Formats: sequence, structure tokens, C-alpha cells
Amino acid sequence: MQQKRKAAVGFIFVTLFLDVMGLGLIIPVLPSLVASLKGVPVNEASSYGAVLIFAYAFTQFFCAPIIGNLSDRYGRRPVLLLSLFGFSVDYLLLAWAPTYSWLLVGRVIAGIAGSSFSTGSAYIADISDEKSRAKNFGMIGAAFGLGFILGPALGGLLAGWGVRTPFYAAAILCLINGLYGFFILPESLPLENRRAFDWKRANPFGALKIFTSFPQVAKLGIAYFLIYMGGQAVQSTWSYFTIYRFSWSESRVGFSLATAGILVALVQSLLIRVINPRIGNEKSIYLGLSLYTLGLSLFAFATQGWMMFFFLIPYCLGGIAIPSLQSTLAGLLPVNVQGELQGALTSIMSLTAMLGPLIMNNLFSYFTSPGNPVYFPGVAFFMGAIFIFSALIISTLAFGRANTR
Repeated sequence: MQQKRKAAVGFIFVTLFLDVMGLGLIIPVLPSLVASLKGVPVNEASSYGAVLIFAYAFTQFFCAPIIGNLSDRYGRRPVLLLSLFGFSVDYLLLAWAPTYSWLLVGRVIAGIAGSSFSTGSAYIADISDEKSRAKNFGMIGAAFGLGFILGPALGGLLAGWGVRTPFYAAAILCLINGLYGFFILPESLPLENRRAFDWKRANPFGALKIFTSFPQVAKLGIAYFLIYMGGQAVQSTWSYFTIYRFSWSESRVGFSLATAGILVALVQSLLIRVINPRIGNEKSIYLGLSLYTLGLSLFAFATQGWMMFFFLIPYCLGGIAIPSLQSTLAGLLPVNVQGELQGALTSIMSLTAMLGPLIMNNLFSYFTSPGNPVYFPGVAFFMGAIFIFSALIISTLAFGRANTR
């Protein structure tokens, strides 16, 4: 039994790693593919890219609670396997896409398949005991981190054989893992522990009610939203901006994103353990948000490609803010609503993934369009800095109010 559990944990690790790496594979090449299919320059293609990101995030936001409830009803195994095969179909659609509409359909399929990330976490919870739970969940975080480091780098390298090559690679990886799981992966949820599907429990907006039930966390919840909105400047426009502004190749884009992934991993796994115990959550939040704001501002006014690598340092160091904010929020609420809080924070992240690209990419496209009186390619990063600085102000007000009590 113990050996089967280890094998299952390994499969979930590989599944989530391949899912995330598959997403990372396509980031460096998507701008060029969208631009070629629409017949527009890469800066104009960013607006169409925003719609693709919105389609993925919108579908995932509404499907994630439905998929989670289905896994409680029918088990984790069928949901996970269908997810992997769904991702394979998505990547093949992107590889074969003769028109932009095919890309849009593929992103919707990916949003449905990507909703099973929470099912992987539920699988880990099913097979873990109290002693191994933290370690097993730590492997999920490691899978995400490793996938985001290797995915863009490999995607950039594979782009040397054509912009569609990374899509074929991602499809093959997901298909192989799905076949492996079909023959190896056992079901983790016994029949006696399953429950009927309930539409009321599949409401994606229900999780956000915690911020009205606990007003003391409302301001910090708003700050959390603004932080992730600011982060969308990098996640949504980095590839388009660097290709347009500095004529970077797909491999250079992939290498830069891998560099960012390594820096984030070092900050989240090592630096936060040194800084936070010494200065506490409140000062860690202030410091992190200040560094985020600085990094985004520097990106906005960069004039040489090498500067983007150098400015990644203060931006990624800002990563100490989010774990400290999460810790603060968790400490403000009772033990029996911690799961609800994490669901609410995930919902906030999904909302920013929908709204952020529409704002950031369209700003970039507008301020780089011919004939515009103001030419400002870094406008999305500047807007991101405004969002983050607003989060800093709101956090200061929230802590100031708490300290006066």
C-alpha cells in the first residue's frame, strides 16, 4: 500500500509538472503564432493574445468548482485522465490551427482541462496521512515551480524548429502521461466517501463571500487583488513587449522567463525564510510591494534588452510580499474557515487572470499603434506599478487601523 501511494504521488507530481510545463512551452511562441494568423505586427497581436488568455481563465474560473464537485461524485482518476487527454487535444488544435478561431477553441478546452489542478490536490489529500501531507503538498509546489522554469526555456529552444513545434511537444507529453496513468494510477476516493453532485456547491462566486463575512480582512483582500492585477503586466505582455521592443527571439524570451522562474523559486523557498522571521509579516509586505513597484517601473522605462534581466532582480525579490500577506490573512481568521479563505484567494487570482490581460495587452497595443500621439511601449508595466503601489497604500491603511485598536 505504501509503495502504491508513493507511485501515485509521483504520478500527480509528473502530471502537474507536465501540465504547467506545457503551458510554459507555448508562452515564447504564442505572440509569433497569433501575429502570423491575424496578419498583424506583434504589438497589435497582443490584443488578440489577451482574448486567448481571457478565454482560458474565464473557462477555468467557472469550470473549476464544477470539475471539483464532479471528482467528489465520480472519483479523482477519471477527471485527471480526461484532463490530460483534453490538454493533448488542445495542444494539437494549437499546432494545427489554420485560423485564430482554432486557437480560441483550443484555449477553451485548455480552461476546462486546467480546472482539474484542484483535483490533483484533492488526490494528494486523499492518499496522505497527517505526517506526509505537508511534504506531499510541497511536491505540488515544486512541480509548479519546476514546470514554469523548464517550460519556457524548452519552448524557446524548440521554436528553432518552427513556432508550432512546442505545441506538438506539449501534446505528446500529456498523451504519454495520460496513457501511463490509465494503466498505473489507482482511484483514491472510495465509493463510500463520494457524494452527490450539487450545483449550489459549484458556485465560483460563493468563495468570495468570506470578505463580506469578515470585514477586517476586506482591505487586505483588495490589496491581494491589486497585487495580482499588477503581476498580469508581466505575465500577459512580457513576450509581446520584448519581441516588439528589443527584437528578442523566442529562445531569448524563453530563457528570460526561465531566469525569472529560478529567481522566484529562490525567493519563495529560501529568502522568505530568512527575511520574514526577522522583520515580520507587516514589514515584509511593505518591502516586497516596494520592490515590486520598483521592478515594474524599471521595466516600463527600459531602453536595452539586457536591462530586463537586471531589473528582474528587484521585481522577483518583491515575491516576499505575497506569502507574508497570505500568512497575515490566515492569522486574522479562525481555523475552521481556512479552506474557505484559500478558495477565495484562488478566485481572486482567477478574476485577475481574466481582467488583467484585457487591460494590459490592450494598453500595450494602443500605445504602440501607428499614429498614436503618445508612444509608450512600457505602459503595461507602468500600470502594473500603479496597481502594486495602490496595494501598498491599502495595506498600510489596513495595518494602521489594526495598530490603533
